[in-house]
Amino acid sequence: MKKIISSWIGIFVGCTILAAGFVYFINPYNLVPGGVYGASIVLHNLFPSVQVGTFGYMFDIPLLIISVLVLGAKLGARTIVAALFTPLAMNVLSFLSYPSEEALHRLDPTQLLGGSLDMSDHLMLTSVIGAVVIGVGCGIVVRSQATTGGTDIVAMILQKYCHIRFSKAILLVDGIVVGFGLLVIGFGIGNPDDATQPSWHLSFYSLIAIFVTSRVLAYVINGEKNDKILFVISDMQLTALHDYILKDLDRTATCIKSSGLYTKADKQMLFLVVSYKEVIGIKQKIREVDPKSFVVVTDAYDAFGEGWKELPMVGEVQPE
Repeated sequence: MKKIISSWIGIFVGCTILAAGFVYFINPYNLVPGGVYGASIVLHNLFPSVQVGTFGYMFDIPLLIISVLVLGAKLGARTIVAALFTPLAMNVLSFLSYPSEEALHRLDPTQLLGGSLDMSDHLMLTSVIGAVVIGVGCGIVVRSQATTGGTDIVAMILQKYCHIRFSKAILLVDGIVVGFGLLVIGFGIGNPDDATQPSWHLSFYSLIAIFVTSRVLAYVINGEKNDKILFVISDMQLTALHDYILKDLDRTATCIKSSGLYTKADKQMLFLVVSYKEVIGIKQKIREVDPKSFVVVTDAYDAFGEGWKELPMVGEVQPE
């Protein structure tokens, strides 16, 4: 029960953080970081009286229905709640952050929170900060076993019927959204009389935001990915090293019988996974026990089992 409650809290907190990233750092500056809400920002420029979150509903609800009808997906309650709560949070935060309806329609950054958060002269900074906040919020949602729907569904359809890899499909969809933003915002189709906009180079800030968001999202979900695999091959039994691994590191390892290809002599090979902080200590111990050991250190993308992460359950959201 505690785990269920914490996951629901995570969904609402993550969606709120995600919405705040858009409201305070992305929407007022017409950055288009791909996805449903990137498309919503573009449409808001064409129809300023309709808020970005409202356009989000116009995309999310049909896409959720399509995912059931076309993909046969079984939507969990968490995903439905996340997809419906995020646009609501975005609209509420926008309403509370602007002093007038006119400022709300224009998403005027000079009036955002009374002008205290105007970053019009720092577009690089606002695109990076906004991307980090969005990545953190989205990561919390995914770690709570939910998704916000959106363009993921379009990518799954392209994967199923056009045989395009999911990652490439996501890139394709985001590219189309950014291109749409370039036409409407960059070349002034949405606001032909607005000469104050930085114009077409907003698309470059949008690409930066997309990249930073993807990296932060991966970090929040998967961690640092700094675990290391060690292979230690020696002619000796390495008993002192075994004790160091078991007692000092409080870990275990696998002993593999092996033999040299040239000498045909029997050897012992240890296979173990450690954190990056433990690598220096274990290399020093190997040098102390057998300086002639052959040691290979490489990255471990993921480690599951006792002392590490649990193996994913069927249907569990796996981001990478």
